[in-house]
Amino acid sequence: MNGEETTPTMDRRRFLRHAAWAGAAVAVTVTGGVVTSRVLRPGDAPPVGDFGFVQISDSHIGFTGAANPDVTGTFARSIDLVNGLATTPDFVVHTGDLTHFSTPGQFDQVKQMLGRLKAAQVFTIPGEHDSTDDAGQKYRQVFGAGSQGDGWYSFDHRGVHVVALVNTINLQKLGHLGPDQLAWLERDLRPVKADTPVVVLSHIPLFAMYEQWGWGTDDAARALAMLRRFHSVTALNGHVHQVMTRVDGNVTFHTAAPTAYPLPAPGDGPAPKPVVVAPDRLQSALGLRRVQVTRTRHPLAVTDQPLAAS
Repeated sequence: MNGEETTPTMDRRRFLRHAAWAGAAVAVTVTGGVVTSRVLRPGDAPPVGDFGFVQISDSHIGFTGAANPDVTGTFARSIDLVNGLATTPDFVVHTGDLTHFSTPGQFDQVKQMLGRLKAAQVFTIPGEHDSTDDAGQKYRQVFGAGSQGDGWYSFDHRGVHVVALVNTINLQKLGHLGPDQLAWLERDLRPVKADTPVVVLSHIPLFAMYEQWGWGTDDAARALAMLRRFHSVTALNGHVHQVMTRVDGNVTFHTAAPTAYPLPAPGDGPAPKPVVVAPDRLQSALGLRRVQVTRTRHPLAVTDQPLAAS
């Protein structure tokens, strides 16, 4: 999926349809069990809530191609947008594909850029591009402190339990968690009370978004079964380079916009290759997500604001 010479183009009509998936910088608010979203502007104050954090994904540092000739610049723009928020997020998560070719130089560049973020903590998980030749060893040397196995970990923050899963190692066509990680997840969740809000991070979706393109995780059902006893679970992922939401019982899935380049909507073409849009449209197809967390015992409902209507 390097995409240097195979980037399809997109006309205005198809771009507007795609833009409803891709999103810009989006503020996502969880209040009273309802998730609403709106376009973020520099200097925006977040909605009132218990705390907020930011999700960034798919920076693909090292990519060169017509879909985005300057991925470093758009990643830097995303960092500036986070730093321009009126309220500093409690933490920032990057949900994978930090780099495009997993070279030491690319990992170092991402580390330096993430170091500019005005947040108390920055968390990452690897994408498949971060483990192209060594099962993620170079990634873990830079970003793996405090993690276990292939880079998974969890932490608690102000009454919310956050689980970071790795499903990009030893994958075949679909994402894969593996028995060791699933056993760890069972142990990790065992002491967590059912009324604790849970946030699950992964790179590849944990639901079957479009398995023909590998947009799903082959053993996710086992992980989701462990999460059914919790009243509220929010699963955030990257990989698909567009915004989509799905609600399945107590679990709400949110895919994320990239900072690098858009991909086609599921089934829109033979393969998920980087999409070329007009230069003045590119940044509208890129973005990040602000999440404002409010404790609730109710399943989450979702209201999205498509980019084309903003």
